[in-house]
Amino acid sequence: MAADPKPDLFSSLPSSWSNGVTRDGRIFFINEEAKSTTWLHPVTGEAVITGHRKTQDLPTGWEEGYTFEGARCFIK
Repeated sequence: MAADPKPDLFSSLPSSWSNGVTRDGRIFFINEEAKSTTWLHPVTGEAVITGHRKTQDLPTGWEEGYTFEGARCFIK
């Protein structure tokens, strides 16, 4: 199961880790020490939900999205 992006997910990264965002809004994690990347959070082991998606619980014409910082937003 993927985790919703929350600020504590980014502040809880180990010291040699940082995060990046792809052009389509997907968050990935960078291990500077090992020179590697992963879609999974290094502490929780879960992927972070990012990008835009349409959900049935939103009004017509609205989409859910996430900012580069991982904050949830809604787009019309």
